Amino acid sequence: MKWKLTLRFLRSVMTIVVIVGIVNAILFLSLFVIKVNNNNFGTEEASEEASAETFSRTFSQYVELQAGKPVVNEEGLKKLQEMSAWVQFLNDQGEQAAAFYTPEELKTEYSPIEIVQMYKYKELDARTTVFVSEAQHFSYFLGINNPKIGRYVMTYDYAKIFKDVNVFLFIFLIVDVLIVILIGFLFGKKLTAPLHTLIEGIQQLRERRFKKMPTPKGVYEDVFRNMNELSEKLDRHEEERKRLDQMREEWISNVSHDMKTPLASIQGYAEFINDSATDLTAQELQEYTSIIKSKSMYMKDLLDDLNLTTRLRNHQLSLQFEEVNLVQFLREMTIELLNDPTFGERQIEFEANMAKAMHKVDKKLLKRAILNLIYNALVHNDENVVVKIRVDTGPESHTRISISDNGQGISAKDLEQIFERYYRGTNTASKHGTGLGMAIARDIIWAHEGKLDMTSIENTGTTITILL
Repeated sequence: MKWKLTLRFLRSVMTIVVIVGIVNAILFLSLFVIKVNNNNFGTEEASEEASAETFSRTFSQYVELQAGKPVVNEEGLKKLQEMSAWVQFLNDQGEQAAAFYTPEELKTEYSPIEIVQMYKYKELDARTTVFVSEAQHFSYFLGINNPKIGRYVMTYDYAKIFKDVNVFLFIFLIVDVLIVILIGFLFGKKLTAPLHTLIEGIQQLRERRFKKMPTPKGVYEDVFRNMNELSEKLDRHEEERKRLDQMREEWISNVSHDMKTPLASIQGYAEFINDSATDLTAQELQEYTSIIKSKSMYMKDLLDDLNLTTRLRNHQLSLQFEEVNLVQFLREMTIELLNDPTFGERQIEFEANMAKAMHKVDKKLLKRAILNLIYNALVHNDENVVVKIRVDTGPESHTRISISDNGQGISAKDLEQIFERYYRGTNTASKHGTGLGMAIARDIIWAHEGKLDMTSIENTGTTITILL
């Protein structure tokens, strides 16, 4: 996988550079041919009108015939002085017919080959460039004394030029390819290295190894940061899953134990009744069947709680909402508790600072949740505990229901997990219950889009606050 990424990047870079190289080569060849054809290899360019070549070719306009000899007019003489130039006219025999501003060492008679040599090469001196032209049927040399002006005569063979160009292009392409391979490999390795790390990170996630990767600077920074955040979240979820699995196993163990005890009682009393039915009195028979019924109801309650908490957690329970005055609702619930023989002697107080608090709720489920919270305060404290139920206005105009007691309180360790489905507090081991009451209460409040909070201090008491 690593080499695939590197080679793909390398192919892309090579393709681009090779195309650019070919285009550059064609452009260079075109410019080279244009330069050769125009003999444009001077070190200083000038405009067409002011160039020495143009001056020499158009100098004939300043030449006149007087008595059969060429004569330069005043304007032409002035131009010669401005250009630091001289002119020498030759007849058909190569003899000097006239001269203006010529140096003393200049010849007065030339053979044809000397004329060619004078034009092609600087035969006079290194500072003077000589041009050849014709005026009034006379040939003339026009020399310009200026070291900045030069003329280069080239001879070339097209076949050799194109052969050399082919060799040049071949070398050019070879060098380009080598450079592309080297640079592409180095840059490709640098750019794809973070991808290799990223692939390894994904492999670790698949293997449930949530290791944080170092975040590089550049284009991959956001990718690595997101990957690290994902790894942290998965790590937390994995720890939570392990914790819940452990709690579930402990809870199942507790529930299994709780189920075995009533089952053993039911089985034992049922066998005893079956074996000794004729010897039992009516009172004994009623006592034994009452025990069997009680144990059966406990098992039924446990199964009902399991079903309810599962449906609440998976949002499979449809709530039957109706308009309810929570003040009256909680007052009636308090009266029911005081009329219950089990809690009739307990201290339960109700207080409200409002007459009405109208809300749409599922009465049956909300009553189940609040009773679970009240039962928790009554059952897990001694008989002298005082439970206070209060209704008032909370923050942001919410209705606040608080259930507080002055009992033994809950330890900080238990308080963190008190609402978990698979958790039973350390002070509940000897109490009769399914261990699902607090989780059911929380899920019901959440189903009403409410908030539930608990604070507790050991040996001082506990307060549960509901915001609707």
